[in-house]
Amino acid sequence: QVQLVESGGGLVQAGGSLRLSCAASGRTSSTTAMGWFRQAPGKEREFVAAINWSGGSTYYADSVKGRFTISRDNAKKTVYLQMNSLKPEDTAVYYCAADRSLGVVISITSYDYWGQGTQVTVSS
Repeated sequence: QVQLVESGGGLVQAGGSLRLSCAASGRTSSTTAMGWFRQAPGKEREFVAAINWSGGSTYYADSVKGRFTISRDNAKKTVYLQMNSLKPEDTAVYYCAADRSLGVVISITSYDYWGQGTQVTVSS
């Protein structure tokens, strides 16, 4: 099993920044691709960003492109999501996920492991 724990969420004003972290533990040798998703109240969980096993390839949802950056430190078994120029519509619970694939994975159904989520609230 793989355990994922997110941290770094909080309340921020519009235009501000937050950095989310996702620390992996357990049988992490079986996971490579990582992703961030979010779920706002009353909405379905949606893709935000993904990164491949090495960190050399990334992919973003159009809604966050140019504002968010996903990165990873494999030595620390941690994935990050740097969020800049935050907007009220970014308010959601943010989840990280892990998958056994080597490449970038954007499909929510492909991910095998999920964290418990961290709340991000952006005030106007």
